[in-house]
Amino acid sequence: MSAILTVDDSRLMRRIIGSVIESLGYTALEASNGLEGLSLVEKSLGQVALIVLDVNMPVMDGFAALERLKSDARFQRIPVIMVTTESERENIIRAIRLGAANYVTKPFTSDELACKILESIDA
Repeated sequence: MSAILTVDDSRLMRRIIGSVIESLGYTALEASNGLEGLSLVEKSLGQVALIVLDVNMPVMDGFAALERLKSDARFQRIPVIMVTTESERENIIRAIRLGAANYVTKPFTSDELACKILESIDA
């Protein structure tokens, strides 16, 4: 389990998050929407240590992807950090109820994200 998957529709965000992931010694995998992310997790079964999942994306949003991940026994143990520009309390509560390990709001610092990643992996 040496890879971390970033699922975000923004190429720039995937690059930013990917550089944080690589600085922590993990391989960075990328997907541009929830459906693509689910497919990549399935192909990389046993290799993904954590998923950094954006909320607002086309095709399949982060909440739908999180729900699918946590309802599949093969993926239930993979921690998920939700990343979004929305800091509404209801969305944070919803993400945690659906099984997210952590929640980060954009903009964030590299150090803040690195801490959340390490917390979530060690939990």
